[in-house]
Amino acid sequence: MGLFTPDLYRNFAIGFAVGTLIVLGQLTVGDWQTAVPQAFAQDNPAATAP
Repeated sequence: MGLFTPDLYRNFAIGFAVGTLIVLGQLTVGDWQTAVPQAFAQDNPAATAP
């Protein structure tokens, strides 16, 4: 039995997918607004100077 068998990668993928579903299931609508904030343009006057 090798260390890096296809079973290892499959188990990691399944664990990642299940963990993602658990985290997404725990988030509410209000949590999404804090987890993904609104984007704002950065004011950079030096970028427009000649």
